[in-house]
Amino acid sequence: MKLLVICALDLTAWAFLRPQLQAMRARGWEVHLACSPGPRLPALAAAGIRCHPIPISRRLLDAGHVLTLARLWRLMRAERFDLVHVHTPIAAALGRVAARLAGVPRVAYTAHGFYFHDEMAPGPRRLHIALERALGRLTDAMIAVSGEDAATAVQLGILPAARVTHVPNGIDPGRFGQAPGAELAAWRARLGLPPDALVVGTMGRLVREKGFGELFEAIARLAPHHPRLHLLVVGDALASDRDPFKEALLARVDAPPLAGRVHLTGFTDAVPTVLALMDVFALPSYREGLPVSILEAMATGLPVVATDIRGCREEVVAGETGLLVPTRDAARLAEALEQLLGDPDLRARMGAAGRARVAALFDERQACDQVVAVLERLGAER
Repeated sequence: MKLLVICALDLTAWAFLRPQLQAMRARGWEVHLACSPGPRLPALAAAGIRCHPIPISRRLLDAGHVLTLARLWRLMRAERFDLVHVHTPIAAALGRVAARLAGVPRVAYTAHGFYFHDEMAPGPRRLHIALERALGRLTDAMIAVSGEDAATAVQLGILPAARVTHVPNGIDPGRFGQAPGAELAAWRARLGLPPDALVVGTMGRLVREKGFGELFEAIARLAPHHPRLHLLVVGDALASDRDPFKEALLARVDAPPLAGRVHLTGFTDAVPTVLALMDVFALPSYREGLPVSILEAMATGLPVVATDIRGCREEVVAGETGLLVPTRDAARLAEALEQLLGDPDLRARMGAAGRARVAALFDERQACDQVVAVLERLGAER
């Protein structure tokens, strides 16, 4: 089968889709990737993926979408793909329209989390649902990483149940929880983390909707009572992010009571090592699909404090593998962190339960096999 995978960023393909791409290659498929140009494309090409650098804006309204649509259409007409598999909101929309215009036999869409959510204003929410319904008519199969999203797609008439499959994200648990001591010491020295630091960590793009404002406020509330408390932030902002929140965050880093307590790694491939530096993992997002960062933290053996939203509550079992708090509530977030910071035995029990849950339910190989099976069925129908 000749397959084209489309996403907006090379980072998405490298960090999240690579195991699937490798699994498809292992089936003997000819796998192509279209995404915006980026530094990770050469490594993907070296792995046997035919890469097509096509700029794809992540803005909802952008005149450049017309040119992107034309480029995708030309690529599809020239290569005559059997199947197109789209990811990420804007790339998925443009990819599906181009595929239908180009006459591609089958189109699959992985929903990594619907953009609309319960806290969205009614008008924009209705608009986004209408867009998903319209694009659903161009979609032969949807793979939803969140079970709640799979049910929502059917309930809202985006797609019929027969065309929706729930396949949760997966990771390789063997990569986590075993960082060598020398690597940990080197990272501690690089970040300026004291050997006895009590570390709350988080991971993601530095944007408002990840709840960084509330997390910084929660750490500021706890700092006077926890002299060893530090915050480790893994991630950065992207040039294509629409939310200029990074500067507001950085302005707080050097001011009391956070001064000397916040450490930023930027984007890094050493995720298993930096996670091993943490004692508690926090992800107070407003909106998620099924966050891989929580799975990686749980596989490391960390208790997790997350917001009670779709995706997060499918991973974190409240009171067993971590704690769930309301969105945009720094006080409740601080209380949950306080509960874990003050009880090392509770942290250990929740961490062990989380690691077992990931191994049982969120294995990367199973997820890849399920995605490939959906695409194989589509290929057989063409």
